[in-house]
Amino acid sequence: MKIILQWLIVAGAVLATSYIVPGISVASFYIALIVALVWGVFSLSIKPILHILTLPITILTLGLFSLVINGLLFWFISTFIKGFQVESFVSAILGAFAVSIITWFLGIILLPKED
Repeated sequence: MKIILQWLIVAGAVLATSYIVPGISVASFYIALIVALVWGVFSLSIKPILHILTLPITILTLGLFSLVINGLLFWFISTFIKGFQVESFVSAILGAFAVSIITWFLGIILLPKED
């Protein structure tokens, strides 16, 4: 149940980001669900590999290069999901950052705490 709630939170964050960040558009909540699913799969599979490969530059930038990696993945996802558009690299970085912040905030409010 917690996984489904987390998926819905990320989908809601993607939809909210399309209203907040200029240059990002999502056609419907269904598309946001697909984006959230693909984002989760990429975060579990490709993102750790990218973080290991870019570890030296991430250390040099004190972790800020992680924002670039998230932005690139966000932009990459928009290339093959019809109905989800990210117009520029700056929009992608801002969008990935906004999705992360909104997901974090909603997760604190909606997800049950584990003791």
